[in-house]
Amino acid sequence: MSGDTAKGIHITVKVVPGSSRTEIAGLYNNMLKIKVAAVAEKGRANKALLEFLARQLGIRKNALRITSGQTSGIKHIWLEGVTKKDVEKLCP
Repeated sequence: MSGDTAKGIHITVKVVPGSSRTEIAGLYNNMLKIKVAAVAEKGRANKALLEFLARQLGIRKNALRITSGQTSGIKHIWLEGVTKKDVEKLCP
């Protein structure tokens, strides 16, 4: 996790699509690892990931944006109005 600013934070996430349920699986190589029940097809896993993170952090869905890694298992995400501490609270 990095990129903490007054407006938000950039985080790196390892996404595992097609899992039995959507959940945070902990840290993986200094990235937040998230299992997503949606399949990686037509953007479904990306949409499920952003909706899940928005719910977990209590922010609007449009306050999150995948900045790189749209088609990769490793994604860089901008979270507006969130701090590093907020994200660290998500880790089991």
